[in-house]
Amino acid sequence: MTKNTAGQAGSIAWITGASSGIGAQTAQKLAAKGWHVAITARSSDKLAAMAAANDRLHVFAGDVTDPAAMTDIVTDIENRLGPIDLAVLNAGTYLPDGLEDFNVTRFHRQYDVNVNGTANALAPVLERFRARSKGHVAIIASVAGYRGLPRSLGYGSTKAALINFCEALAIECADSAIKVQLVCPGFVKTPLTDKNDFPMPFLMPVERAAEKLVKGLESRRFEITFPWIFAFMLKMVRLLPHRFYIRMAAATRPAANAPKDKRAKAP
Repeated sequence: MTKNTAGQAGSIAWITGASSGIGAQTAQKLAAKGWHVAITARSSDKLAAMAAANDRLHVFAGDVTDPAAMTDIVTDIENRLGPIDLAVLNAGTYLPDGLEDFNVTRFHRQYDVNVNGTANALAPVLERFRARSKGHVAIIASVAGYRGLPRSLGYGSTKAALINFCEALAIECADSAIKVQLVCPGFVKTPLTDKNDFPMPFLMPVERAAEKLVKGLESRRFEITFPWIFAFMLKMVRLLPHRFYIRMAAATRPAANAPKDKRAKAP
């Protein structure tokens, strides 16, 4: 197989969490640009339906919480498609939690998927990038990782961990040809966010979010964020003293008796 050049049509991308939302749309956008895209998620039926409609999408179903499975998938992708040029580590979950319903099992689940799952997927692909002295990895975090938020004891802290992790990885790769990017979306309209019962400032259609993500991947920027005005506002909020920020954020906290089945994915 002809050796691929990262960023050009015909290159190989791997996306985790690819069965819905930003992951699925990003896969479609890259395929439209000529990439061959390996798509990974637990929902093999959804992946199969995507691949049936687009011969540039290739199914590699698996659970990111299983490190051995991620190693096997990366090996399988490279054996079948060729060297991976771009890894978009997007798999994640959101389980709302707060004072009334904090549950350590649910907390651990979010870390298992969002943080450990990212590391499980990164390890085998990073090994190959190092061996080839090139590669491109994008880690999907969230603006929810900028500061603590209501109903986000687990989710927000996992995204904060991913932001720190990605910054540290970029430092480690600074003198190499491995490109590292951090992606911090705001509110994106998906079936999950459709269930939210609170205001979602600057809500963005998922198709537009994927366009912004793909455009960012083609840039030299370290951090890709959208919508930019929302991210900018939250970055400014980080400058507030703790006592002011906590009081302000607490005022936006959903009521304790709000229906839990209507609380869905945070940014």
